[in-house]
Amino acid sequence: MLSEEEASQSSTSSLSLVSSPSSPALHFIGKKEDIVRAGRVTKLVNGCRDVLVLYHQGQLYAMDRRCYHSGGELQNGDIEEFNGRLCIVCPWHKYKITLAEGEGLYQAVENPTVKPIRTYWCSKGVKQRVHKVTEVGGNIFVTLNDSSKPIESDVYQVEKYRTVSLNVQTPNPRN
Repeated sequence: MLSEEEASQSSTSSLSLVSSPSSPALHFIGKKEDIVRAGRVTKLVNGCRDVLVLYHQGQLYAMDRRCYHSGGELQNGDIEEFNGRLCIVCPWHKYKITLAEGEGLYQAVENPTVKPIRTYWCSKGVKQRVHKVTEVGGNIFVTLNDSSKPIESDVYQVEKYRTVSLNVQTPNPRN
């Protein structure tokens, strides 16, 4: 696999990877075919953020690699649908995070005194920082979500939680 710099020079000569106020930086993640084959890829982006890029049902998604709740490694989580929304389920504590928005979902009880108990899905709001995925000539790039508003998954973007090697993960056979 090419480095971020090699890929940007060889296949995106007309695409600027330099950040400007009107166009944020694109960071090379890998070849689309490799990401589709693997299903999930983790990468340290911009030297400061561990990002998970995953391919599911023809769509690419990117988010912070570690779960907002306790730092669980989301690349090992299952993808499930809850109330019509695709979520990754953290393998540590089963927290549900929407792939597109990064919302934490939970199951609430309508009225605990009425039997049978009826539940429904609610949002805790955005808890996981999600990033924009762009495809250019078969290469996949991520633009980091640079919102200044703190998001709970930001807590796990420090050296303490970073591993030395963030490589392509093996595909999850359940996807």
